[in-house]
Amino acid sequence: MSLLVTGIGELVTNGPDGDGPLGIQHDAALVVEDGVLTWVGARRNAPACDARIDVEGRAVLPGFVDSHSHLVFAGDRAGEFSARMTGVPYDGGGIATSMAATRGAPDDELRSLVAARVEEMRRQGTTTVEIKSGYGLTVADEARALRIACEFTTETTYLGAHVVPPEWRGDRAAYVDLVAGDMLAACAPHARWIDVFCEPNSPHAFDEAESRRVLAAGVEAGLMPRVHGNQLGPGPGVRLAVEFGAASVDHCTFLGADDVAALVDAADTTVATLLPGVEFSTRSPYPDARKLIDAGVSVAIATDCNPGTCYSSSMPFMIALAVREMRMSPAEAVQAATRGGAKALRRSDIGRIEVGAKADLCVLEAPSHEHLAYRPGVPISRVLGEERWV
Repeated sequence: MSLLVTGIGELVTNGPDGDGPLGIQHDAALVVEDGVLTWVGARRNAPACDARIDVEGRAVLPGFVDSHSHLVFAGDRAGEFSARMTGVPYDGGGIATSMAATRGAPDDELRSLVAARVEEMRRQGTTTVEIKSGYGLTVADEARALRIACEFTTETTYLGAHVVPPEWRGDRAAYVDLVAGDMLAACAPHARWIDVFCEPNSPHAFDEAESRRVLAAGVEAGLMPRVHGNQLGPGPGVRLAVEFGAASVDHCTFLGADDVAALVDAADTTVATLLPGVEFSTRSPYPDARKLIDAGVSVAIATDCNPGTCYSSSMPFMIALAVREMRMSPAEAVQAATRGGAKALRRSDIGRIEVGAKADLCVLEAPSHEHLAYRPGVPISRVLGEERWV
């Protein structure tokens, strides 16, 4: 059945057939058939269809692409957040608290928690989400996390190298062996990506040699690399990501001139994914998105939704933070949350509105994309994806 979506006051296509970098079209319409966009253009030229929806002058965007999240967890760390608000610094150690709660939760509880978080994201305009493991940190628990994540997305990431769990801190080398060996073997069938928290500034995360070992093993097993890098201080994360041809290096809070230059050279391959909700929740410095964009770095923004450093599922909130705190224009932030996220997942079928792309659409309760930053928390009117409206 064909569906005509008409009355679009502002259509953000992220393509060449429109105005400005967002490819904006006005007084537009589009046609969806079997979950795919089959026609996009001026409302006056719209073809007849089996069904019709008039969005009455609202703005329509590609569904948001959240390319970094940690949704498979139990419990929360509200106390840790409160402590940070009074000056306690973040060093990654709280992950062990989430690990204990997640290990103790039955499958059905975890599945229900992930389902609720994905639906919460969807109602805020997110139509594609990447989900990482990383709160089990045993062979069985990491594999379980990924099996559950696979029920909600094809973008699953093995993150056994999140932190060294307490029971292994006396033998880090043995834990790295486990992550790169038996744990990887159990998790690879359920994952598309491999990630590592490369952060020598934290005693709980992984140094350069450990990170390289994990990434190399993952690539050999057929997984594509991603990197948590340069979050807590300067480090080798960006350099490793570029060396391995990673799709993204995420956080990028502390970058030197050499890091920026490396990301510019790798702009076709490696995206700098910025996570402003983390800085909001940890009172850390925000990444300098303006400097990255002006230099020619490919940039995405994502939520990093997790129980410790950003318990927010809202991409509209991230867009507002990116504009207010990271000096991005509203158009740049919207593009980073859509086409940028798609690039960070190496996807060409999402993050844009053009014939042949997936019909993942977000309708704002507003006439323009600018309202996402101008009116933080602007309601999402409707979302289309997987051939259903919500």
